[in-house]
Amino acid sequence: YSLLLKKHFLIVSLNISLILTTWFINMNPTSEYLNSLCNPVPWEKEEYLKPVLEDDLLLQFDVEDLYEPVTVPFSYPNGLSDNTSVLERLKHMEARAQAAEAALARAREDLQRMKQFAQDFVMNADVRTNSSSTTTIADLNEDEDGVYFSSYGHYGIHEEMLKDKVRTESYRDFIYQNPHIFKDKIVLDVGCGTGILSMFAAKAGAKKVIGVDQSEILYQAMDIIRLNRLEGNITLVKGRIEEVDLPVEKVDVIISEWMGYFLLFESMLDSVLYAKDKYLATGGSVYPDICTISLVAVGDPNKHADRIAFWDDVYGFNMSCMKKAVIPEPVVEVLDPKTIISEPCGIKRIDCHTACVPDLEFSSNFTLKITKLSMCTAVAGYFDIFFEKNCHKKVLFSTGPHSTQTHWKQTIFLLEKPFSVKAGEALKGKITIQKNRKDPRSLIVTLTLNNLTQTYNLQ
Repeated sequence: YSLLLKKHFLIVSLNISLILTTWFINMNPTSEYLNSLCNPVPWEKEEYLKPVLEDDLLLQFDVEDLYEPVTVPFSYPNGLSDNTSVLERLKHMEARAQAAEAALARAREDLQRMKQFAQDFVMNADVRTNSSSTTTIADLNEDEDGVYFSSYGHYGIHEEMLKDKVRTESYRDFIYQNPHIFKDKIVLDVGCGTGILSMFAAKAGAKKVIGVDQSEILYQAMDIIRLNRLEGNITLVKGRIEEVDLPVEKVDVIISEWMGYFLLFESMLDSVLYAKDKYLATGGSVYPDICTISLVAVGDPNKHADRIAFWDDVYGFNMSCMKKAVIPEPVVEVLDPKTIISEPCGIKRIDCHTACVPDLEFSSNFTLKITKLSMCTAVAGYFDIFFEKNCHKKVLFSTGPHSTQTHWKQTIFLLEKPFSVKAGEALKGKITIQKNRKDPRSLIVTLTLNNLTQTYNLQ
């Protein structure tokens, strides 16, 4: 409103000036006449100072109070002035920006150190009252394993594993039925998760148990161990076994539940073998110690049609090109034992005491002895686990289709072109297992059967 009044006042003033100028030119007034006009001027009379409206509120309110002109004084630092070249000013501004970024980086480092100190302070609370219990946090770096370890940070996957009675009770029985292996020993639990194996070992008489895990579930394991008053025997270390510093130089026993689908998926056995080479004392033991992988032939035309032939006619449309994407993906599910059409054939035996990482990539010829007339639609793989070394009572379990179901189920490699087989036939083939170089935790499986070769990616 104030600006509008000023605008109108300016326009009126200009108009008056124009009119007066024109009048002076046309009338050629004398100096006496002009003096009479200005002495006194008409608008100095009191009548012109009275408002049209009595108590006009607008005259009592200063519109300019609604805003304040913003003025930012500018000064050039370090002696720069208006005469300084633009290039010099830009260089100086760049230097100030770099200095600010460095200060920000230092502040972030300080913040990270403060967070680390807070974590150590909270999680090492028991150390101040019980020197036999320590909890170490290893420095972590985000990398390609981030997603893998993140998946094990959710309680759901641990609930599934704990509820797998075949898995969990086999470990429990091995430990409790062979306490002489653990009595007064130092035990390392690689990939300890919720700490169930560590607690089994502590209950069996282990002098000290060290559980190592990279996932966030370790924080829950800390609470679990305290709830069960085992903090005096169990130490938890967060981080990869390849990167952490353990509170001991050597251990007597290594336990781990490292098995993935088709045994080797997830490549966690690599970490167990690393721990064995670095930390296991002479004469020490790794459990489970023996693992085998086996194959069987599958004859299930209905399942094959449901997954493969389905794409030939999808609501009247041909989508058969999808088969090229579907077939290379192995199916993890529980097989119907009635669909098994061969005797099992072992393709790999791993002794964890002597194995090394290169042994986990291999090729194997196999022969499947067919037991009945059928269409061979797939080959399925499974594994068996053995606890044997120095055991008074040996324990084993199987993830095969004829055994009690486990969360590992079976891994099924569907054939692009099923073929007929008959009882007594010896079906020969070859299988190659390699790590995926782009994702070392996944597997590339190449299967040759009936003169046809198909590559699968287990991921």
